[in-house]
Amino acid sequence: MSNPSDHDETPVTSVDDLVSVLSRGCKPREAWRIGTEHEKFGFVRPEAATAERRAWSSPPWEPQGIKALLNSFREAAPESWQPIEDKGEVIGLKGVGTEKGCSISLEPSGQFELSGAPVATLHETREEFERHFAALRGPARSLGLGFASLGFHPLETRDERPWMPKSRYAIMRRYMPEVGAYGLDMMTRTCTVQVNLDFASERDMVRKMQVSLALQPVATAIFANSPFREGKPSGFMSGRAQVWTDTDNARSGMPDICFRDDFGFRSYVEWALDVPMYFIVRDGVIRDVAGRSFRKWMAGERQEGLEDVQPLVGDFEDHLTTLFPDVRLKQFLEMRGADAGSPEMMLAQSALWVGLLYDETALSAAEALVREHPWSDYIALRAQIPRTGIETPFGSGSVRDLAARMIGIARDGLRARGLKDASGRDESVLLAPLEAIAAGGPTQAQHWLERYDGPWAGDVTRIFPEAEV
Repeated sequence: MSNPSDHDETPVTSVDDLVSVLSRGCKPREAWRIGTEHEKFGFVRPEAATAERRAWSSPPWEPQGIKALLNSFREAAPESWQPIEDKGEVIGLKGVGTEKGCSISLEPSGQFELSGAPVATLHETREEFERHFAALRGPARSLGLGFASLGFHPLETRDERPWMPKSRYAIMRRYMPEVGAYGLDMMTRTCTVQVNLDFASERDMVRKMQVSLALQPVATAIFANSPFREGKPSGFMSGRAQVWTDTDNARSGMPDICFRDDFGFRSYVEWALDVPMYFIVRDGVIRDVAGRSFRKWMAGERQEGLEDVQPLVGDFEDHLTTLFPDVRLKQFLEMRGADAGSPEMMLAQSALWVGLLYDETALSAAEALVREHPWSDYIALRAQIPRTGIETPFGSGSVRDLAARMIGIARDGLRARGLKDASGRDESVLLAPLEAIAAGGPTQAQHWLERYDGPWAGDVTRIFPEAEV
């Protein structure tokens, strides 16, 4: 989840003001960029374990934990990172200089997230990955820590997970159990990777939203990387995706409005207005207004915690960050359906969506692909994918067959972009791990289950050194 940002204090006078928040995201093709965000779980390395710090357990906030890591990361490159504070605590870092456009934020249990800078090519995304992991390893190891990118924590219970001192998380921690069974698991025990992509116009946004939302369950299957829970197989290929089937469903999933013929910026705003709020920010302080209605606030109806303030554009922008559909619309589109995984797989996730959505011929082919089935089939698929993953039956074949067609379209789209690295390779080279899966190879989840039944002899802790980034 994002760090605090600048707050637009323009008063909201109508729904049109909110529609304009989204429409300002329209950009000409030459200005389209790629922004990749990825999370990972920290763990205590065995050589640094003590009676208080068990091997493979999660680092606390302090001592010798996430707080120290943030400070050490910043001190190692003060010219590149500035602190982001919440009530006097450094809870994130803002990139400057060579890291301008990047930020580091914390998920509720200390999952360490890089929000990458908007870049023009996937080759730059790869370079950013390499730079980030190299910069993280030194400070982490000096504290006896390592990091593994997995979709669901394979070992710890919800109660064993630490909590970070971030104000909005305290609000969500109180509210989440009221609106779903797995909200606290989502907050504390999951990691994801997402890519943020641009659109040229409202019509372009609609096309990209409908294609990517319909195919998000397929992406979930391809990138499934969380088959363990509390030290043993959970019965799911993606425990992270299973958690999202009952996490505040009023703001999650695949909203029907996105598939309607009249879908656009206004209909998304109207949907957002009826999703309960979490918080607002005034004078740098986060107020708990969980469950209140933005629509009623705009209409002037009295609601506890909102009596003395009027809605501002910045409040709506904050509200948009608390919506969790599988593809989220802000001033860009966020692909949110994948488990965190190996660096190669997380790069491939960005490559998949760039290939599908950033070339006109590929986008048209992807539209034709999804139109072979009604939208309801993809919504139903979302419920099946967490358990059976890539092997889930679909149409006359399986999701693996659909994935192969999807990956083929993306490959053509990336080749059409024709953007090459210093070695003369175009961006389609980053799809290699997905092409192996499409050809019948194991997904990450299937690979880990094979390891569990084979050389690990049922010891799930073996996943940490093998998944370390």
